[in-house]
Parts: sequence; C-alpha cells; structure tokens
Amino acid sequence: QVRLVESGGGVVQAGGCRQLSCKLSGLDLARYSVSWHRQSPGKERAMVAAAFVGGDPSIYDDSVKGRFTIAKDNAMNMAYLQMNDLKPEDTATYYCRLQFTNYWGQGTQVSVLA
Repeated sequence: QVRLVESGGGVVQAGGCRQLSCKLSGLDLARYSVSWHRQSPGKERAMVAAAFVGGDPSIYDDSVKGRFTIAKDNAMNMAYLQMNDLKPEDTATYYCRLQFTNYWGQGTQVSVLA
C-alpha cells in the first residue's frame, strides 16, 4: 500500500523556521519526483516546491523562493521542506505529493504568528 505521511507542522513566530518531513512507504522514492503544496482556507491548493528525479534543478513558487528548500533523501524514502523566515501568509496546510501521480499525504498544518 502506498502512503505518504507528513509531519513537522505546528505554530511558529514570524521570522522563525520549520522543517516538514514526508515519509513514503510502498514505493521507491528514487523513482519519483516529489512536490510540496499548500492550501489555506478559501484558497486553491498550490504547489510551492518540487524536486525532480534525474537531477534537474528544483523549482519554487516566487512566494517562497529564497526562503524554502526542498530536499529528497532517497535512501530513507523521505522528502523534506525546510522553511526559513516564515511569514503569516505562509500559514496553511502543507501536503507532499509524488509528482505526476495521485498520491498525496494527509497534510500537516503550519501556523505562523505575526
């Protein structure tokens, strides 16, 4: 059974940092690109970062460029999203996804206090 499980969400002050983790089971992460998405109330779910299999450069939404970093650890079947200099507008539920598939995690909530 394929599962993606996010963790690491919580409440953080503006300017702070948080690392989100995504554990994949049932498939080999080395064969897949992975992306992080976020959704806040009343807004569409949107991709914030993606890391690609094969070594292509990661991509970031302009709103997080320079502050967020996506990483994959294929040996551990884990993906990460390092979030620095967090802003209140980063408040959202964050989801990881195997890119180009319908496999999503259940989400983890990040709340950034002004």
